[in-house]
Amino acid sequence: MDPTYSAEAEQFRAGIKTFLAENLPDGWTGIGHLERDEAEVFAHDWRQKLAANSLLAPAWPKKYGGGGLSELEQVILAEEFAKAGAPTGIGNDAFSIQMVGNTLLHWGTDEQKDHFLPRIISGEDVWCQGYSEPNAGSDLANLGCKAMLDGDEWVINGQKIWTSAGHTANWIFVLCRTDPDAAKHRGISFLLCPMDQEGVEVRPIEMMSGDADFNETFFTDARCPKENVIGEVNGGWGVAMTLLGYERGEAAATTPITFRGEYDKLVELAREHGRNEDPVIRDRLAAIYCKVEIMRLMGMQTLTKFLNGGHPGPGESTFKLYWSEYHKEITELALDILGPAALTPEGIAKTSFGADLPGAPNDAGSWMGAFYNARSGTIYAGTSQVQRNIIGEMVLGLPKEPKPAQPAV
Repeated sequence: MDPTYSAEAEQFRAGIKTFLAENLPDGWTGIGHLERDEAEVFAHDWRQKLAANSLLAPAWPKKYGGGGLSELEQVILAEEFAKAGAPTGIGNDAFSIQMVGNTLLHWGTDEQKDHFLPRIISGEDVWCQGYSEPNAGSDLANLGCKAMLDGDEWVINGQKIWTSAGHTANWIFVLCRTDPDAAKHRGISFLLCPMDQEGVEVRPIEMMSGDADFNETFFTDARCPKENVIGEVNGGWGVAMTLLGYERGEAAATTPITFRGEYDKLVELAREHGRNEDPVIRDRLAAIYCKVEIMRLMGMQTLTKFLNGGHPGPGESTFKLYWSEYHKEITELALDILGPAALTPEGIAKTSFGADLPGAPNDAGSWMGAFYNARSGTIYAGTSQVQRNIIGEMVLGLPKEPKPAQPAV
């Protein structure tokens, strides 16, 4: 199950380590040690450096500004960046590069690739995701946002919700119902829509932490060109599912590393607060350590499948379910270790999706931010309830969940 690294692969790893050592600031401990404004400036400068060295989109062909790296090289790069606490891009790059960029490579026409991919690398086009709606979250195929063809343009009307980083994007890939008479999973198209127009309104949603990374997005006669359909018109469901698979490989490589770093920080927190000798706390720390190791082995299993030519499938729901539920447990333990100090946290929480940012302070403010963030981890990218249904029905072959009884007419 352990991925095999050849001598050539280890030589590539050494090159990545050299790049990081030569380009990261002296005394670097991770992006989380910077104040928020400093981190934003650093991340944008760092992104330009990655682009100049063909490391921003390592999987893409070189003709589009990518690195042309093999799958194994991509895993090694992700591992070393995670160990160093160095970002692989800015927040929207998860949508710009991992999601819509890779989907364009898979489904896009040559004209679409030639136009959009270089603009993603340059940062001219910054993307976000338009999938979930108030009545179409877990049941995404129930979406109601509509697009009608008007001459050479699509006219979009409707609403999307939980638009991550939508307030910093100028383009959105949006699932729209383009044939209202078609069956539920049909009649959906995958459109590319500019956000810098009067017909698109973005409203931030403030979270418990005080951050507003999620948004509501409203479309009122918004327009995009007719040719901005990825895949076939009314064939967007397959495109949408392809996009969701592209984040699996890197997550399997980096998630266990970042969560192990967060666990080590928790052990140090227990020592600082004199709780490391408490038998109950020690027992909970040991249980969490076991879960981090299980996560590492699950990640290796996923990576081994990918490196042997496999593709993401419903089984990857196990990994997402595992880490998101685990993160609630470790952050709850952190607050129990802090005790009364957790009631009066100081400083600004520096969290990200998943484990806390590498290098973030080991204090009440940081752990309280991670605690808040852990709750959303069981909701975004598919709720825990949805993941359990996928595992039960599509992996274990259990009967489908019964539908509610229809009222008598």
